[in-house]
Amino acid sequence: MEIIPAIDIIGGKCVRLTQGDYSQKKEYASDPVEVAREFEDAGIKRLHLVDLDGAREKRIINKAVLANICQQTSLQVDFGGGVQSDEDIALAFSLGAHQVTGGSIAVKNPELFTYWLEKFGGDKLILGADAKDRKIAISGWQETTSADVLDFIKDYVQRGIRYVICTDVAKDGLLQGPSLDLYKEILSEIEGVKLIASGGVSDVQDLESLREIGVYGAIVGKAFYEGRISLDQLAEFTQ
Repeated sequence: MEIIPAIDIIGGKCVRLTQGDYSQKKEYASDPVEVAREFEDAGIKRLHLVDLDGAREKRIINKAVLANICQQTSLQVDFGGGVQSDEDIALAFSLGAHQVTGGSIAVKNPELFTYWLEKFGGDKLILGADAKDRKIAISGWQETTSADVLDFIKDYVQRGIRYVICTDVAKDGLLQGPSLDLYKEILSEIEGVKLIASGGVSDVQDLESLREIGVYGAIVGKAFYEGRISLDQLAEFTQ
């Protein structure tokens, strides 16, 4: 199982939100590049970088953070937040992103997202499937759609998507454990999907449980920043 630490950016700084609420923001570090280097030094290979300003503004804002992390570390960065146009996705890749995650755009403009899939290939795009009571939530979780999370993922797997980050909004930032039942259901019903679990990881046991059910990767955010999981513990999963 891939361990994928998350760095969320507001105003160039490393923060975490609780359940996507911008009013529940906690700043953890002023230099995201330094945090990324710590992950790299621990042997971690991948990073989930989210431009929260971009998600709100619907365009990439924190360009310098993406560029600096890609230039100054060897981490494979998957980047999301504000990628809404051909210009945005071209910019993200030009700044060094290894993959781009699309959530809102995949709901609001499926034709464009499908075009990107065809243009860049299934290995370069990740589908962001954020679920709130099993319905897809978009725009920083400010909007809930009528789309069922399983149907949404199935549709895009048929279109060629391979990687899916699934976040249960109800779990995110609360350190109460991940949505194991939802992930089991996705894995049992959808063949060939590389499922990345996001939200709710609180300790090493949660990571063990995710590995046991067969997810491809696990995103770790608040549990690391709050000291519940150490860098050494994360590194053990990469061995």
